[in-house]
Amino acid sequence: MDAVIVTGGSSGLGAAVVDAVIKAGGRPYVIDRQAPQEGVEWIECDLADTRAAERATRELIATAGGSIDGVVTAAGMDVPGALADIPGEVWDRIVTIDLLATAAVIRAALPELKRSHGGVVTISSTLGIKAVADATAYCAAKFGVVGFTRALAAELAGEVGVTLLIPGGMRTKFFDERDDRYKPGPDAILNDPANVAAAVLFALSQPAGCAVRELVVAAETESSYP
Repeated sequence: MDAVIVTGGSSGLGAAVVDAVIKAGGRPYVIDRQAPQEGVEWIECDLADTRAAERATRELIATAGGSIDGVVTAAGMDVPGALADIPGEVWDRIVTIDLLATAAVIRAALPELKRSHGGVVTISSTLGIKAVADATAYCAAKFGVVGFTRALAAELAGEVGVTLLIPGGMRTKFFDERDDRYKPGPDAILNDPANVAAAVLFALSQPAGCAVRELVVAAETESSYP
């Protein structure tokens, strides 16, 4: 594993994946709206513009010398609330960033991934397999990531390694801007994103001929799984 594109690589799970790639001796390339850690090549892009996401992916591949070994689609967002209370443009943005941009970035990277026989890790959620109230956009997107990734794995079998990663709640800033009723309670046990990033690297580091198809990674007491 050498060059890996990470969406959402400036914070949360994405930043943890960037750290893990560097520690493994690889070179991360980030697509995000905010700058990642110093020294990491990146392109500023709003992933809600999926055509811009495709262009950013191709630009980063050129920056990497025209070859990449992996793509990790860690970017994601959510604004919880009842369907009737979430503005349409916000609802659409959640689905676009969490699902449509995932497909856009991978689509743009496929020619180089096939040449390198590289790997893809998509990030769903335990709410991609277990639906809850006040999360229609997030569940729609993350259920979509599950279906998309399973179909992609069938489509690319033998050409590109495809892994679906389903993480539980993590200690990141993901919950910071929510109303208190949608934040984890004071007794909630959340996973360290570094643990989830290690699973990403495990998936990307499989030997030729072996693929990790799906992983669920959560704190031992995760309440949203199973």
